Amino acid sequence: MSETVLLVGGGGREHAIARSVADSEQDVELYAAASNKNPGIAELAAGFVTVDETDAESIVDFAESVGATLAVIGPESALAAGVVDALDDAGIYAFGPREAEARIETDKAYQREFMREKEIPGTPDFQVFDDPEEAAETLRRYEGDMAIKPRGLTGGKGVRVTGDQVTKEEGIEYILESDYEEFVLEERLVGEELTVQAFVANGSVLITPAVQDHKRAYEGDEGPNTGGMGSYTDSTFQLPFMSELDSAEALTILKAVVDELPAYRGILYGQFMLTEDGLKVVEFNARFGDPEAMNTLPALETDFVEIMQAARDRQPMPDISFAEQATVVKYAVPEGYPTDPEDGASVTIDDEVIADVSADYDGEALLFYASVDDREDGIYTTTSRSYAVVGVADTIAEAEEIAEAALEEAGTEGLRVRHDVGTEKLVQSRIGHVEELRGD
Repeated sequence: MSETVLLVGGGGREHAIARSVADSEQDVELYAAASNKNPGIAELAAGFVTVDETDAESIVDFAESVGATLAVIGPESALAAGVVDALDDAGIYAFGPREAEARIETDKAYQREFMREKEIPGTPDFQVFDDPEEAAETLRRYEGDMAIKPRGLTGGKGVRVTGDQVTKEEGIEYILESDYEEFVLEERLVGEELTVQAFVANGSVLITPAVQDHKRAYEGDEGPNTGGMGSYTDSTFQLPFMSELDSAEALTILKAVVDELPAYRGILYGQFMLTEDGLKVVEFNARFGDPEAMNTLPALETDFVEIMQAARDRQPMPDISFAEQATVVKYAVPEGYPTDPEDGASVTIDDEVIADVSADYDGEALLFYASVDDREDGIYTTTSRSYAVVGVADTIAEAEEIAEAALEEAGTEGLRVRHDVGTEKLVQSRIGHVEELRGD
């Protein structure tokens, strides 16, 4: 059976999804809808429409016009806007949660209250506020450090942690002077962050290799939070500082969520803190992470379209397998990102040289375009991340070397990169941190 797949979204995550769909052994035609014209996606797609990812009506119109039989949703904004619901109503199966189930990401207060009510393992202590003054006073009186989370979506940039990113007084000022009106305050979790993503459909939960993202803008984990500056995986399902028991604990937590949300489908993303007391849940997301999708999908050996077909047709999910290789993703971002990014700058990205990099190493180099806009007169930056390179190899060190070589060849003029992502020094510091936590 032939499939016509509609992809919603135009970032690096979506370029990785597009390539995974295009690489399918099924008879597939790909179309895409996004607010920016991603040149990598446009090259793979039979058709591309520029539309806001939250414009459910226009997305459905485009899906119907191309005869879409499957859809896959990239960004959380589309999930929050009910795009899956609208496609469902039009008879088009979308691999992603409906608006109600997507609240596990889009409403942080709902997420934590759901976890407490359903007794989901790894729930931290928290309190919800609809009055900023009350939230600020609670923070003022609290003796320890806290994570300050606006209730809704913030693009990965809204959380502030006292004792880490900000002082208590700066946290209070953030609550009172930001545009957010509702907050979740929770205990500060201390440990190593990691992400485990899972394919979910019809009650099945199939986890993928653990990833570690790097949120802070500058090397050495300095600066403000971003959407993610880069990430890495090892050649197994565990990161170098994890045990198999940690993976099993993550799976237990994700399964507990799905058991309580039986209609959930798509990707469930668990961000965890590995503490001295085991895994605690930092947050759940209702879609692939960005950059984490660019670690996961290039290593996926199972046909992604086959996974979506099984989900739609309520068939048993296929066994999923991954290449036993490590990956390192490094993002190039506009100067000033994330606080004062420069948009509209012309950038020259030579993606044709990436194949040459692969030929020079025992591994593979990949390039994924992100939030750039392909115009008639060239490629221009937006206010978000521009492109990512991925090194794929037998070890993290080899993958990191490939990623650096790809960056050098692709070009970073006018852009900024966290070069420490995936380096041996950084990875060893993570291992040492966990050994210290565990008293090893």
